[in-house]
Amino acid sequence: MRQRLSPDGYHRICGIALGLLALIVVTGGAVRLTGSGLGCSDWPTCEQDQFIPEADFHGWIEFGNRLLTGLVSVAVIVAVLGSMARKPRRPDLVRWSWGLVAGVVAQIVLGGIVVLSHLNPWLVLGHFALSMVLVGNAVILRHRSGDHLRAARPSTPVPSERLRSMTTGITLFSIVVLTTGTFVTGSGPHAGSRDDPIARLPFRPSDIARVHGTTVVLFLVMVAALALAIRRNPTGERLRPRMQALGAVVVLQAAIGWTQYFTGVPELLVGMHLAGATALWATVVALALDARERAPVPEGVRV
Repeated sequence: MRQRLSPDGYHRICGIALGLLALIVVTGGAVRLTGSGLGCSDWPTCEQDQFIPEADFHGWIEFGNRLLTGLVSVAVIVAVLGSMARKPRRPDLVRWSWGLVAGVVAQIVLGGIVVLSHLNPWLVLGHFALSMVLVGNAVILRHRSGDHLRAARPSTPVPSERLRSMTTGITLFSIVVLTTGTFVTGSGPHAGSRDDPIARLPFRPSDIARVHGTTVVLFLVMVAALALAIRRNPTGERLRPRMQALGAVVVLQAAIGWTQYFTGVPELLVGMHLAGATALWATVVALALDARERAPVPEGVRV
């Protein structure tokens, strides 16, 4: 990639990579929710020496997700090449873009192990956790690639230490919320295959759902407290737009979660809840970045 790339162009590339990494979390959930997890029972081929599936719905759902993985791989490779072609080159962007490559390679390998292990639920949870790491990496890369845009805007006060601490607490506790949510999913009825018996986590779905519900309530309280603190503190100006987005995502996500619980966890609502979890995590990471940033990195400065 010898042609020089503008900071604006690279920022758009990072946005596309982030969008695709979030999308593949949702399509991966669709594979499980449609019972297509073993639609292709082999890996990297679909069935032994057969690369593509036969005219089978579940096979094509699983194979389509694999094709999207290929598209994601192209996007992260372009992100790496773009970080090297960007003018001026920023070593921090190069490092974070390579993090995407490492994560996608790990996802591909782990995805194959998941299929070969007959959808072991612990490995499925690991697959989701790694997806969240990748999404977080992509959010950081896109945030950093937009330093030049924030530097051109009017400066805002650095958030106070109290606001930064509250933001860090919400970020850490969001991991607890996501983890307990995956335990609910791993214990529930959507195992990933309709035809083959799939092991589930050793928890009663109703019990682990109550644990998850409790963490959600605590998280809502923490978000409300941070929103109030940002509103009252003059140094919270920078955080207000992101906080509004987080509040909307949290309320919608909680509503979907409780609705699906009381309606027998229908597949569509579970898929929406998965998309909401991805949006929640991306927004929390972006909020933490806004809180910790003291000043955007000027162009030409090596980081």
